[in-house]
Amino acid sequence: MDNKSRNKVMVLEAEEEVGGGEFEHLPEGCIANIVSFTTPPDACVLSLVSSSFRSASVTDFVWERFLPSDYQAIISQSSKPSTLTNYSSKKDLYLHLCHNPLLIDAGKKSFALDKLNGKICYMLSARSLSIVWGDTPRYWRWTSVPAARFSEVAELVSVCWLEIKGGIKSGTLSEKTLYGAYLVFKQRSGGAYGFYNQPVEVSVEGRRRTVYLEEAETPRRPREQIVPGIFSRVRSRFLDSFDAAPPPPPPNAKGGGEYPKERSDGWMEVELGDFFNVGGEKEKEKEVEIGVYEVKSGGWKAGILVQGIEIRPKHKN
Repeated sequence: MDNKSRNKVMVLEAEEEVGGGEFEHLPEGCIANIVSFTTPPDACVLSLVSSSFRSASVTDFVWERFLPSDYQAIISQSSKPSTLTNYSSKKDLYLHLCHNPLLIDAGKKSFALDKLNGKICYMLSARSLSIVWGDTPRYWRWTSVPAARFSEVAELVSVCWLEIKGGIKSGTLSEKTLYGAYLVFKQRSGGAYGFYNQPVEVSVEGRRRTVYLEEAETPRRPREQIVPGIFSRVRSRFLDSFDAAPPPPPPNAKGGGEYPKERSDGWMEVELGDFFNVGGEKEKEKEVEIGVYEVKSGGWKAGILVQGIEIRPKHKN
């Protein structure tokens, strides 16, 4: 080892002995300012470097930077905003919002933070979505489920035309962030039919793909073979006699083929697509449109509970 390399090793060993090296001697405010330009996981790691870093990394100054700039306005939309103003530190508030989605907009939407980066996450409840025939009890039923985030979910009774649409303004999301949109649903206790091996067209900002709303290994039930056959023979007569003509079908889907996955909360989700939210003043009123369609097969479908559509940041694998 040459003298230059030996000197570098000696400097590193000396810094390890005093904890944070030269940074150790900086004022706490300076260290806090440096930490605030990192990420929440980085701040937690840096708190292990030394006592100076630990005290700086937990300050409200640091964690205020990790919270959205308008977090107070968002919290004020909750039915119980006062419960979130009593936290002893901004770090505790941050962690609470990561693990406990906050119901806002009269309980029709939930707000949360992504734990890794503090980016904004929303779930649009089924009540906030546009569901064709959603207010007709013979096709859709509104019910309560104990494990659901919202007070009501939409239960599919039976339809041959499945169309669900929603949207969110770009300005309510974090800037310069890649987002994914996910349909959150599950089968009712009695099971579902009409979705086995049935492609479903989905779209995010006009980009279409194909997904499935039933797991690939789910065995086909006898009812699925009988019910669609019976109703397909009367489908034309039914549609002709309905008060309003059905909306036109969307263009052909392209790509996709993804199957749903189970979430940690026990629900299922399938990715509908993604989009990059540029943000900024010019984009804040832009509406990100999201849709789910199965309108071509003519087969009858039933038995799923739709909780909503979640919009959250995507992480690199």
